[in-house]
Amino acid sequence: MELEICLLPGDGIGPEVVREGVKVLKAVAQKFGHTLKLEEAFIGGAAIDKYGEPLPAETLKKCKECKAILLGAVGGPKWDNNPPELRPEKGLLAIRKELGLFANLRPVKLIPQLQESSVLRKDIVEKGIDLLVVRELTGGIYFGTPKGIFEEQGQLVGINTMRYTEAEVERIVRLAFELALKRKKKLTSVDKANVLEVSRLWRQVVEKVKVDYPEVEVEHLYVDNAAMQLVSRPYSFDVLVTGNLFGDILSDEAGVITGSLGTLPSASLGKEFGLYEPIHGSAPDIAGQDMANPIATIMSVAMLLEYSFNLSEEAGAIYRAVEQTLGFGYRTKDILRPGLKKVSCSQMGDFIAMQV
Repeated sequence: MELEICLLPGDGIGPEVVREGVKVLKAVAQKFGHTLKLEEAFIGGAAIDKYGEPLPAETLKKCKECKAILLGAVGGPKWDNNPPELRPEKGLLAIRKELGLFANLRPVKLIPQLQESSVLRKDIVEKGIDLLVVRELTGGIYFGTPKGIFEEQGQLVGINTMRYTEAEVERIVRLAFELALKRKKKLTSVDKANVLEVSRLWRQVVEKVKVDYPEVEVEHLYVDNAAMQLVSRPYSFDVLVTGNLFGDILSDEAGVITGSLGTLPSASLGKEFGLYEPIHGSAPDIAGQDMANPIATIMSVAMLLEYSFNLSEEAGAIYRAVEQTLGFGYRTKDILRPGLKKVSCSQMGDFIAMQV
């Protein structure tokens, strides 16, 4: 099979971790007899520097010519004082919208070899952490209008609008139910229906859709309660589905309980395209020093193979290679513990590629 993939290294440590992801991807392709067609393009701050905009038309064109996109990271202090339309993050929001990437999937699974890295108590960790956050990605408060900063009666007023249509909610909720069917058949819907009308609509749609999935157990949690339960009983969750704002916050919280954001991948899916990226940021303070953790990007490559190309066996080979490498005691600085072997970003990529 020919795998057409667009690479968007981006900013900060993005180019370093994407390089290691490609290294592992090439090892998988060689082992399983696939060919790779890789395109590379600019996004975020790198695109602003080269083209004067965070998502150039050329980048979008290359992405649309491929089935899957592997993204590194965007952003950094270099562009912090840019006007809103020239912030690197605008490129990320724009590509999600342009490619119709309405669903963000963030698996939060504690790798057995990293149990000691979790910030949670040992008795909680020992019960296991294996959940999936499904976040609506192209609606809600990040995209709703009106928005902006206006002058009103002599003072500035900031406005953002949280808006969802029934169809937008149903689309993401149905996907979450389908994913729950393939896992432990439990769905937790997170909202703030006690105070927000948009959340009341969200809950109504979940109740409507659940009739079509009688095998799936459904619970509703307010977002503040969900935040507490994620750290006190993460083992009790299977699939969480929620809107853009709440999903942004909860998925980062869920991610950190595993010990390091450097180990967690994500997928942003639409009807035609899939974009895969680590959930960590651009980490400009360590960029160019070959010390970033590439595991999240490498695991994102596994998700890319599984979701965009239906290559579950190949994805499994990557998951196993990561666990084996960690089992040998190799650790990047962010997950290093006494008695283990410190390795660089490129060395970690080398070791994982050798285990595929």
